[in-house]
Amino acid sequence: MTNLHLSVVIPAYNEEPRLPRTLRHVLGYLSAQPYRSEVLVVDDGSRDGTAAIVRGWPQGCVPVRLIWHPDRANHGKGAAVRRGVMEAAGDFRLFMDADNSTTVDQVERFWPFFEQGFDLLIGSRKCAGACVAVHQPWYKETAGRFGNLMIRLLAVPAISDTQAGFKIFTRRSVKVIFPRLTVERWGHDVEILVIARKHGLKFREVPINWVDSPGSKVSLKSYLQVFVEVLRIRRNRRRGLYK
Repeated sequence: MTNLHLSVVIPAYNEEPRLPRTLRHVLGYLSAQPYRSEVLVVDDGSRDGTAAIVRGWPQGCVPVRLIWHPDRANHGKGAAVRRGVMEAAGDFRLFMDADNSTTVDQVERFWPFFEQGFDLLIGSRKCAGACVAVHQPWYKETAGRFGNLMIRLLAVPAISDTQAGFKIFTRRSVKVIFPRLTVERWGHDVEILVIARKHGLKFREVPINWVDSPGSKVSLKSYLQVFVEVLRIRRNRRRGLYK
């Protein structure tokens, strides 16, 4: 494709119940825009009808592409995001969650910052102007606050929310960041920012509206996994693996 402005990447693992609503919303928004776009759904080894939904989706002015891992196995959200973003063709590449917790129309808040020369922009639930309409259970919010503190201390200072599933990249930043990624699961958001900072890319947080969605794949075990992966990222950085 040529002159493709925006690629929307949706990593999906067993998202048969939630994906149709998200696709309808995303395609409805994109089809009304003056620029060309595409949607890529990356099936991360789903065992339900996720892939069948995408394969059977009627094609319109905004193409919908289904992408698999070569072994069709579950590798993790980070691996799915990496595959989708690297296979996308747009000048700008957004990844968002399949549960539609942050809706695609909020990308409109991001365009002015790219005009100021930013290389990537991070949706944030914590910075001024953000709105969390439906909160997570208290124990997840507590774990999240502790996790964000550890991430700031160990890996990415001065960023209030690294983990929101709504980030957008320029073509240039994709070429710098994504071939260097090593983390395949929940810590990939942190690794993205560590690599971006290592290579002098310009990024910032942008406030988003966010709604906790029933059926979240993020468990308390996921928070522990992020912590382990942050230690691995810190070790990788010290060894110079992100040069």
